[in-house]
Parts: sequence; C-alpha cells; structure tokens
Amino acid sequence: MSMDIEGVKVGFPQAVPMVHTLSLEFGDLDLQRAEMTLPDQQAYHNHVGGPHAGAMFTLAESASGALVLANFGDRLADATPLAVEATIRYLKLAMGPVTATARMMRSGEEILAELEAGGRPEFLVEIDLATADGTVTGQMTIVWTLKPNKR
Repeated sequence: MSMDIEGVKVGFPQAVPMVHTLSLEFGDLDLQRAEMTLPDQQAYHNHVGGPHAGAMFTLAESASGALVLANFGDRLADATPLAVEATIRYLKLAMGPVTATARMMRSGEEILAELEAGGRPEFLVEIDLATADGTVTGQMTIVWTLKPNKR
C-alpha cells in the first residue's frame, strides 16, 4: 500500500499544473504528513502585500492532495480520490513564504478497509498554514473520498 514517496514529489508538479504554476515546493512527505511551501512571489500577492487567499487555498489543497496520493496512488485503478468539501479559515495576515502542513486524520489502512468492504470512504485531512517563523496564519480542513471506479 502507498506510492513511492520520491515518485510523488517528482511527478506531482507535472500531474497537477497549479503546483507548477505557483512554484510550490515540497518539504517533508510521508504517509501521515505532507509539507509544501508557497515561495514569496510578487505575482501572487494580494492588495496588502501578502500571498493571495486563493494561492494559500491552492497551497493547502495541494499539500493534502500529495498526502492522499502518497497513501492511495497505487490504488488509482480501483478508486479515484476526490475532494468533497473544503473549509478554510484565514487567522492572521501572512507575509513572505507560507508553508502548508497537511495531516491525515485516519489511517490509510482503515480507509482502504472501508473501500475494500464496498464502501466509499470519506476522510479528513487537516492543514495548518504558517509563515517562516512558525506563526499559524490559516487552517483548512478537507473532506476527501475514494470513489470506487466502475468496472
């Protein structure tokens, strides 16, 4: 179970064009946690000089997607991962580079067991957005599902 972690890091920017467009950078990635950083880029600043809310949303969603792919990418023939719902809270003004840290809230084994039992599992990924000094400036929760593929 799970994809080759280095393969996810290499292939993700090609598979998800917005990752490449925003120049998102991988940090740590394993089956429980993923880190991605949005560099400080003038082209993606908002009216107050920080990263645009849409760029931060994309950063957080991308980190969660990389985590989902790391866990279930080897099962794409069986099921398609889809984001079902996302909630984001912008807590403080972010300035400079922003890092998203995504965390699985259920184990991959538990989710796959539900899929293999004929279900369509839903699971949460929680993401913190933080500036370089560690200040949490936003939080996001995404509900993902593994939609069984029709055969």
